Amino acid sequence: MSTSIHKRHIAKSITWRMLGTLDTFMLSWIITGNALAGLKISGLELFTKMILYYCHEQVWYRKGTANSKKRHVFKTFTWRMLGTLDTMFLAWLITGNPLTGFHVGLAEVVTKMVLYYLHERSWYRFDFGLEQRNTTKK
Repeated sequence: MSTSIHKRHIAKSITWRMLGTLDTFMLSWIITGNALAGLKISGLELFTKMILYYCHEQVWYRKGTANSKKRHVFKTFTWRMLGTLDTMFLAWLITGNPLTGFHVGLAEVVTKMVLYYLHERSWYRFDFGLEQRNTTKK
């Protein structure tokens, strides 16, 4: 895999994490009623989600980069499952309450799936980091 594709995955990881962190902060603050808890949960996610997202991108890149809405929807669901489990665990860890973790995770399922799908569709328009676009379906 080329260095340029790694740069693309890193750039996508950063832009997604900025959107995702803001969403997690807002939802956590609303659900817990505590801005500090929201900051702690979203702050930890900066690290855990960047690593998880980069790995997720690597796996999906190996499956090809065909422009398929079906592919982007499936990719959205696999990322959301992984991301929600991480958020639920972090919210539980920070608040000490597994129910709070569940509520934060449940709330972000919808918001994050919509945001992620839009992020994927936006990034597909850019060739940054792609030496040539691989459009074969695997």
